[in-house]
Amino acid sequence: MKPALLPALIGGACAFALSACAQTPAPAPEAAPAAAVSPAPDAAPQLDNAAFPMTGQRPESGHPIATRSAVVAPNGAAATAHPLATQTAIDVLKAGGSAVDAAIAANAMLGLVEPTGNGIGGDLFAIVWDPQTQKLYGYNGSGLSAMDATLADAQAKADQFEDGKKLPKYGAITVTVPGTVDGWFALHEKFGKRPMADNLAPTVRYARSGAPIPEMIAWYWSRGESRFEPAFERGELEEYANAKKTYFSPAPVAGSLFQNPDLANTLETLGAKGRNEFYKGVMARNMANYLGRAGSKLDYDDFSAHKGEWIEPICIEYRGEVKVCELGPNTQGVAALQMLEMLETFDLKSMGFGSADTVTAMVEAKRLAFADRALGYSDPAFSGVDPSIFVAPGYNARKAELIDPSRAMPEVAPGTEVTDAVLRQGDTTYLTVTDKDGMMVSLIQSNYRGMGSGLVADGMGFMFQDRGELFSLDPDHPNVFEGGKRPFHTIIPAFAFRKDLPGCQVRATAPELACPYEPWLSFGLMGGATQPQGHVQIITNLIDFGMGLQEAGDAARWEHDGGCEPTNALGDDCNTGTGKVMLERGFAGIADDLEARGYEVACCEANYGGYQAIMRDFRSGAWIAATEMRKDGSADGY
Repeated sequence: MKPALLPALIGGACAFALSACAQTPAPAPEAAPAAAVSPAPDAAPQLDNAAFPMTGQRPESGHPIATRSAVVAPNGAAATAHPLATQTAIDVLKAGGSAVDAAIAANAMLGLVEPTGNGIGGDLFAIVWDPQTQKLYGYNGSGLSAMDATLADAQAKADQFEDGKKLPKYGAITVTVPGTVDGWFALHEKFGKRPMADNLAPTVRYARSGAPIPEMIAWYWSRGESRFEPAFERGELEEYANAKKTYFSPAPVAGSLFQNPDLANTLETLGAKGRNEFYKGVMARNMANYLGRAGSKLDYDDFSAHKGEWIEPICIEYRGEVKVCELGPNTQGVAALQMLEMLETFDLKSMGFGSADTVTAMVEAKRLAFADRALGYSDPAFSGVDPSIFVAPGYNARKAELIDPSRAMPEVAPGTEVTDAVLRQGDTTYLTVTDKDGMMVSLIQSNYRGMGSGLVADGMGFMFQDRGELFSLDPDHPNVFEGGKRPFHTIIPAFAFRKDLPGCQVRATAPELACPYEPWLSFGLMGGATQPQGHVQIITNLIDFGMGLQEAGDAARWEHDGGCEPTNALGDDCNTGTGKVMLERGFAGIADDLEARGYEVACCEANYGGYQAIMRDFRSGAWIAATEMRKDGSADGY
């Protein structure tokens, strides 16, 4: 597939000039129950065919914003980034598996068919609603850097390949212990019903016989070789023969079947022998020996010591109607919560979806939240920063006072509470599955940049992640590279509760006393720094703008790029300037207005993410499932 064709394949991306980007209408739909499939409008707006050729336009379905109907299923549902993974999850549900069994099976399949974003060489985070205990569980399945590694090791590699300012993109220095396998078995031990071997069996079969590769994944795959080959030639990537043999001999094209017998053997062994084979058995020794040859300080003791962590999700209320939950640092989930708390002070509904004022308010909230993210989001075991400080009562409301929806702030800075707390201390896949018992799983899994580090252990069929790239090199930064430490992570699953207001009115004469929050929405949106920005856009689309579940994901997105990152040094001047606002096609005529407010505005350059979601319809009890039109995935149910 030619790269020039990519924008036409991404249904929401603008392949043309910014002026064209600003011409496409995107009216906000009339308010409707969020879980309902929207009716067709009486008169859909006419697109300017002179500005847009037909290729790549949004088909008109439901409201003009939607591309298709959401899935409605009475028993269980799944939404993933590949149709085969979704089908696998549904098969597991039909066979009596729990939502966690199905999520593990789907994640394993995605590691085979979408290695451009995930695999068992990476990390995992999950949020699970358990109907039996009526409790929301969080799991941090991210791994540590080598215990014997030092900042000097990292700085030496940075000096050699990145002018000393940041860690390299590829190679052994970026590899941290993969946490996904441990995450699978921890989730399975608590919530699984079927043998793990049965959950992994579909991927084992397809890895041997051949798994179908669709268009978008094939395009991303095609970019891998062009990155890894030069990295190997300049010495940044220490070994490439294994990756080339596994993934690029040749790279699959759209419509082809991909075989990975090494991965089949690895998963089959895990199903038979269990988690400890990966972290304490022959596999662990094989991985440690291989990484040692590549120059990594990760050794057998690092693998054997690994253990993921059950953690409490952090939740905030939004408009007294929903409770949104994310995982705290070392992820960036709290940024979405901070943004929502700031935006609650603005009447977004009256301002209108896609208006210049709405986008300005959202972008400014993002800039303020990301200033805190750059300074204080890191492994709390090292930073000593309590994640709750970022959503302390009144904290984000005070930050919101700095936002003027009519202009951009010249620069932003973190709040003093966060500054004081810190200074006292020295690419991805998302899926969701629900089952007939009411269990809801929100799971995200990643190798980070592209396919990962470029390193594939002998005969194992997967690539190690390069998450270590997200450490800082500033010795005073809480996210500084250190041995035995988790790096900052971009990947974030999300969950939301909602009050069943109509149901409360039926059940009680005083609904304000009888309207608890009920489990409602399992959702996520993959894509680096896009993720918290995307989470906020999904929630506001559902709550403020009355969209349905599929519409909320199909609606045009913006992404802001600019400001400091958790990888920057504390003294960098990266928070000066207003940054760049990237608009997806579908924003009606706001580009000039945003530029007048002080932003640089661009069309269609961003990674607008990959969305999946499942929602409970309180009226019928059915599951409503939606998936990302910009990717290859699908939603289904039974």
